[in-house]
Amino acid sequence: MNNLVANILIIVGVLIVILFFSGIRIVRPTHRALVERLGKYKRFAHYGFNWIIPMIDRMFQINITEVMVDAQPQEIITNDNLNARVDAQVYFKVKDDEESVKNSQYSVFNYQWQIVNLARTTLRNIIGTLTLKSANSERGKINSELQRTLREETGSWGIEIVRTELKEIDPPKDVQETMNKVVKAENEKIAAIDFATATETMADGARRAEIKKAEGIRTARILQAEGEAQAIKLVNEAADQYFVGNAQLLRRLETVEKAMSTNAKIIVPGDAQLINVIGDLAGVLPLPKMD
Repeated sequence: MNNLVANILIIVGVLIVILFFSGIRIVRPTHRALVERLGKYKRFAHYGFNWIIPMIDRMFQINITEVMVDAQPQEIITNDNLNARVDAQVYFKVKDDEESVKNSQYSVFNYQWQIVNLARTTLRNIIGTLTLKSANSERGKINSELQRTLREETGSWGIEIVRTELKEIDPPKDVQETMNKVVKAENEKIAAIDFATATETMADGARRAEIKKAEGIRTARILQAEGEAQAIKLVNEAADQYFVGNAQLLRRLETVEKAMSTNAKIIVPGDAQLINVIGDLAGVLPLPKMD
């Protein structure tokens, strides 16, 4: 009898140990958990050690870190009747408070799938009102509008829409080729204009340099002419002062000066002094001979 009781106690003890260890649940810091008992919400479980009643309680762990979902590429008809291939990414996370975690599980079915489809529908509504050109140039506006709509629609899901990003807005292949040709032609046009402007600038610089050079030559000639005029004036004044009535004598002196400057040969008699010869050429009385 005692052995039977001891065996029963051992079995019960083992069952309790098994029951205890089978009910241990560890929640990571990146998750929060909901505990249901017999299909009814019982309590909220934070990260760390938690224990539930096996086969009676169930724990559902929810990731609260930021998650990215791809809205998947789709063909959207723009306002100018072009088929644009559009793709976007949505970044979101479940809020870590109890009410938000509950809403993410009890207020919406498969919130990731719902966000993807909501993002696709919203993109069709937004881009359908824009031309292809404006859609490419207003990506920031499209992102803001998409994020605003998703936040409004998921407000009761316990979800926070962190940001949205357009991955691509690609036109049809033939339109893309045409756009590339237009861009290439525009770039070539700009390059040609820049080259023409540079050439014109160089020509203008050369023209200005020639003008400056001509002005310099002109100024030099004017200064030279003014100098010569001043010299002539001084000569005339000297002639008036020192050679009044002796124009012929002045002319002879000039002739002698030119002859001397051009190395003209002068024959000097053996019995004459050089200074008297020069004076005779100039019409000046010779110096008396010294005995």
